[in-house]
Amino acid sequence: MTFSSNEPYEPDERWDDADSEEKEEAPRKPARARWYAVQVASGCEKRVKANIEQRKETLDVADRILQIAIPQTPAVKIRKDGSRQNIEEKVFPGYVLIQMILDDDVWQVVKNTPNVINFVGAEQRRRYGRGRGHVKPMPLSPSEVERIFKQTGEQEPVVKVDMETGDKIVVLSGPFKDFEGEVIEVSPERSKLKALLSIFGRDTPVELEFNQVEKQS
Repeated sequence: MTFSSNEPYEPDERWDDADSEEKEEAPRKPARARWYAVQVASGCEKRVKANIEQRKETLDVADRILQIAIPQTPAVKIRKDGSRQNIEEKVFPGYVLIQMILDDDVWQVVKNTPNVINFVGAEQRRRYGRGRGHVKPMPLSPSEVERIFKQTGEQEPVVKVDMETGDKIVVLSGPFKDFEGEVIEVSPERSKLKALLSIFGRDTPVELEFNQVEKQS
């Protein structure tokens, strides 16, 4: 799998995976929708999704672009004051998944959407001359699609905290107020951490609440 530069698409085969000879001899099968991954500019996943939703209507390909997904999993963010905030985290930052019947028109609609970089696929060399070729979009396998959406639907919320081993902290309250130390263990599920504080000239492990400390920059 690879990504190419923004070379113009050069169609040289149909979108299905059959051999060209078989295509000419066998009757054409009805096209079916497949899921494809599209690389987008970082942080622009939602914007790209909204733009494609709009463009598919105005450019008359709504019957071929069926679903646009940004797989996310639930998470719980622990704030500095110890309170919890329910959030959603992207499974594949920088990518959008699209279920579509891919043809030249659909390819143009998606590829020319602002902040879209390229399809995920196999890079094909140019037939003539030098330079990089275009990327042939490769659909995700049914097992990949099932795994992705099963993961997003069943995963338990992950607890996230803006604190990790090795961070320098200062204690804001309690008997060790104004002490400085280093985090040696983080327990998000308990909203607590352990830090080494210098007490009477010796490094001593002390358990503290998240809201008792502040990370030093």
